[in-house]
Amino acid sequence: MIPRYARAQMTGIWEPESRFRIWFEIEAHALDAMAELGVVPESATKAVWDWWATNPAIDIARIDEIEAVVKHDVIAFLTWVAEQVGPEARFLHQGMTSSDMLDTCLAVQLTRAADLLIADLDELLAVLKRRAYEHKFTPTIGRSHGIHAEPVTFGLKLAQAYAEFSRNRARLIAARADIATCAISGAVGTFANIDPSVEAHVADKMGLSVEPVSTQVIPRDRHAMFFATLGVIASSIERLATEIRHLQRTEVLEAEEYFSPGQKGSSAMPHKRNPVLTENLTGLARMVRGYVTPALENVALWHERDISHSSVERYIGPDATITLDFALARLTGVMDKLVVYPERMRKNLDRMGGLVHSQRVLLALTQAGAIREDSYRLVQRNAMKVWESDGRLSLLDLLKADPEVTALLSIHDIEERFDLDYHYKHVDTIFARIFGD
Repeated sequence: MIPRYARAQMTGIWEPESRFRIWFEIEAHALDAMAELGVVPESATKAVWDWWATNPAIDIARIDEIEAVVKHDVIAFLTWVAEQVGPEARFLHQGMTSSDMLDTCLAVQLTRAADLLIADLDELLAVLKRRAYEHKFTPTIGRSHGIHAEPVTFGLKLAQAYAEFSRNRARLIAARADIATCAISGAVGTFANIDPSVEAHVADKMGLSVEPVSTQVIPRDRHAMFFATLGVIASSIERLATEIRHLQRTEVLEAEEYFSPGQKGSSAMPHKRNPVLTENLTGLARMVRGYVTPALENVALWHERDISHSSVERYIGPDATITLDFALARLTGVMDKLVVYPERMRKNLDRMGGLVHSQRVLLALTQAGAIREDSYRLVQRNAMKVWESDGRLSLLDLLKADPEVTALLSIHDIEERFDLDYHYKHVDTIFARIFGD
């Protein structure tokens, strides 16, 4: 992943040194369990842990040098450890296969990444809740097909985003649990040369559960679901980012990204204030979703295992989690500092001459005895005049001047249907559903 879209804590999970340290822990804990069973001598565990206690630097260059000869990353690592520990290191990896270490390590990395992403979601949710309550009753226009529909509040828009990311948080917690499995079962997963209790011990020490049946590799449906969940979260990021981008358009300008002192929007046009952060988020979301299909294709491996999934996961493991971590943090910053313009929202809401109240008049006419088709015709013929005047005419005035309408509704009844507050009578109910308070 390029540094521009990466944060240090998430990146650290995927650094070679971090990976090798996880590898060592897996091997050393397995060694402990085998010593308990009497498969290896206690002196082997003591030698390995005593060396580790010196906090040795991981000599990545030396491991790479060995790998260049042996063409096998796990053997290269074990060879380097043997160079440091001495003869007792020969008891490492007893009955294990490379996938035991690699798959268990990936599980550890993905669970740690998930923990950071859950924390990211918590920070975003806190901001969305605060801003939703801030604008709980800020009137704005709801749009369908990009066209004015009926009034909503800006707080409801943000509450919807909160609810969506709450669902995403629950999905990620489930995906984390699904991916957090350990496989120490040996070649083709039969435990022929290693006792299942070793797997259980390593799983406990690494904060994982045991994989019920690993066939030498952890089944990739788990990984597919994990990356699919990241893709859904990315889509939710894009959904909210796209809303902000639309609201920042000059013709709308109901909200915009914070524009800091000294910031410049265009190399050519000094007046520009562009939604660059939310546009960036849209692009990052596309990248995260792009990693989902390879993860799905990794599910179908040959027989008990092959390594067609390996190269894929070396890409998508780091890139998807690092990108999503950055995107969630960026979205949190955007929403925290989002500049909101209630006056412009109200101006836009009113600019079409009251058309947003047409449904209430339609319903009132049907309740007064008109059939629905006639009610629709009466309201629409007046509404179209307002539409074609670009809001210069008033729907209320036209309806009050229409004898077919006033034959069914009094002037007071018509005016009552243009009460904006009517649309907000259940906002508290919706907020209680979402926030529970």
